[in-house]
Amino acid sequence: MAASARAAMAGLHFLLVPLVAQGHIIPMVDLARLLAARGARATVVTTPVNAARNRAAVESARRAGLDVELAEIAFPGPGLGLPEGMENVDMVVEREHFVAFFQSVWKMDAPLEEYVRSLPRRPDCVVADSCSPWAAGVCARHGIPRLVLHCPAAYYLLATRNLAKHGVYDRVADDLETFEVPDFPVRAVGSKATFRGFFQWPGVESLQRDVDDAEATADGLVINTFRDIEGVFVDRYAAALGRKTWAIGPTCATGFDADAKAGRGNRADVDAGRIVSWLDARPPSSVLYISFGSIARLPAKQLIELARGLEASGRPFVWAVKEAKSDADARAWLAEGFEERVRDRGLLVRGWAPQVTILSHPAVGGFLTHCGWNATLEAIAHGVPVLTWPNFVDQFSSERLLVDVLDVGVRSGVTVPAMNLPPEAEGVQVLSVDVERAVAELMDEGPEGAARRARAKEIAAKARAAVEEGGSSYADLTDMIRHVAELSETRRHERDASAVAALPAAPDLGTKSSEKVEAGAALSVQS
Repeated sequence: MAASARAAMAGLHFLLVPLVAQGHIIPMVDLARLLAARGARATVVTTPVNAARNRAAVESARRAGLDVELAEIAFPGPGLGLPEGMENVDMVVEREHFVAFFQSVWKMDAPLEEYVRSLPRRPDCVVADSCSPWAAGVCARHGIPRLVLHCPAAYYLLATRNLAKHGVYDRVADDLETFEVPDFPVRAVGSKATFRGFFQWPGVESLQRDVDDAEATADGLVINTFRDIEGVFVDRYAAALGRKTWAIGPTCATGFDADAKAGRGNRADVDAGRIVSWLDARPPSSVLYISFGSIARLPAKQLIELARGLEASGRPFVWAVKEAKSDADARAWLAEGFEERVRDRGLLVRGWAPQVTILSHPAVGGFLTHCGWNATLEAIAHGVPVLTWPNFVDQFSSERLLVDVLDVGVRSGVTVPAMNLPPEAEGVQVLSVDVERAVAELMDEGPEGAARRARAKEIAAKARAAVEEGGSSYADLTDMIRHVAELSETRRHERDASAVAALPAAPDLGTKSSEKVEAGAALSVQS
């Protein structure tokens, strides 16, 4: 980057306000690193529990000389009846807490405003998560430029917008009636259950209206994607919103040291060195990694079917099985002999795994994923083909992009969210034989598998090139920062002009006095 461009960006202060969910905090911390690498100061504003989870990643950035920091604000949950410390979406297990949790999130505007008022000067920009529309009022009151960061795929953003715009959601008889997405760059068929909006649930409709209003009034939109895989979707979405839009990802493709990889998103529940040593003993591209992210939890019977399929596959695997901590039935079954039977080729992580550490290892040749957008981008950036197992909301769109558009994935057989299954299914829609078949197809060493791996590696190379100097995402981030610098300067002049206009009129002191005032002003300017 030219010295003049870096000088223009130096001194800018960005406040980043993510939704309190791991899939939203992780890319926001990544963005903070990217901004700081360009000479800006970046502060990630979140609650105490989430600050603790992400402190290792921020400290790693600071050790690298980047001006990144965390700022803690209170979470209003206890005032609405939530347990103390319930500050992340992945902590909301009981359905009766769901609405109260997001009502609490919406009340974070007051502590954010208090924090902004405490700063010695106004920040130059607030980058607010699309699910943090409550930040819009704070920015408007203080004249702060505001950008909206979208964390799901542009594919999903455009699809759900088109479905709402054309009234498809209102026309279907139920959640499972199928339709084709209108006015879309590729053919996409699904149902309301598999194209559901984030706040398309009873009781939270007003939250979706807030999200739409905040997006429509933003000073620009930022999407964690890159043009080689989603350029047409980004451009169509930008045109539909009539807003400047920048594709600045994949944020996970920027350089991380070993500590940053291991601590990305949360402290791992296992030593990363132990996993690396285990992987070092396996042949290249031989290991399947399994993770369902921070929120999705498999019903015990479905988890058992998955485990049996993995055992029957004969493939080595690393499985981040958080259900082993939270589900007594799953924990009991795993302890009854499964882990012992697969101990020579299976490694179980009970909780949070160092995902980027694992995916970046050459022994890993496949990723069974819930298709959250962070996990999807991490697979893409590291050239790892995927076995798709979506659970809800945007994850089915990520699956379509991976399998139907990019051709780097294999479907597991999941067709609808578990909540849409009939009671008699007991949460099961992928049997062990289906798991065994899908794993064999993904890890296939024949021509089809080799072609899939080659495509994945080719896209990974494009992902890395996009975020490097000269790449499309690097250029978009540069343009975004320049836009903010210009906006911030304009807003500052507007505030100064308003302040001057608000001053009381000077008394008329007569001609001679006026001449003295003008002369004094001239001397002041010259000095």
